[in-house]
Amino acid sequence: MAAVNKLTCYSDPADHYCHRVRLVLAEKNVVVDIQDIEAGRCPPKLAEVNPYGSVPTLVDRDLALYESTVIMEYLDERYPHPPLMPVYPVARANTRLLMHRIQRDWCSLVDRVLDGRQKDADRALARKELRESLTGVSPLFAEKPFFLSEEMSLVDCCLLPVLWRLPVLGIELPRPAKPLLDYMERSFAREAFQASLSSVERDMR
Repeated sequence: MAAVNKLTCYSDPADHYCHRVRLVLAEKNVVVDIQDIEAGRCPPKLAEVNPYGSVPTLVDRDLALYESTVIMEYLDERYPHPPLMPVYPVARANTRLLMHRIQRDWCSLVDRVLDGRQKDADRALARKELRESLTGVSPLFAEKPFFLSEEMSLVDCCLLPVLWRLPVLGIELPRPAKPLLDYMERSFAREAFQASLSSVERDMR
């Protein structure tokens, strides 16, 4: 009998980069074995497939991928329905640019807030910058059901894990951010988003 080819994802249940990969898997309803890895730990099986011992790591037969955006794009091509990237090159490039901006403008601030090695003043400044930046872009979420898109995309998969963590980050969005708050409420209620949550993440709200 042929061996069963099981898709495996090594994931930190508290990490927002791992959460984005789990969200893509849930959106595509992919059967996957999620292996929870505690922060800072690298079990032998993970070390065998990833020289950095980092998460998220996705193993598909003889292929091992270990960078979240690379994993997300691979999953979108490997499991094309529903598509999370546009068809046309210009639109795909714009999607990648938005993912890069989320990483540079917001994820970097999240990482600073969560980094216990940072000084309290630096973490407070990062928290303030993130709150003000999200509030500032909030009107963009009034235009379309998803972030600058009529359909769910990889951009949303990068952003939603950050927004889910706002209470843990000590950030409460003000009333003028209502379009963003409405987007969060709609998106968090989606079946796929709920399926993507680890038990650790459920406790964040």
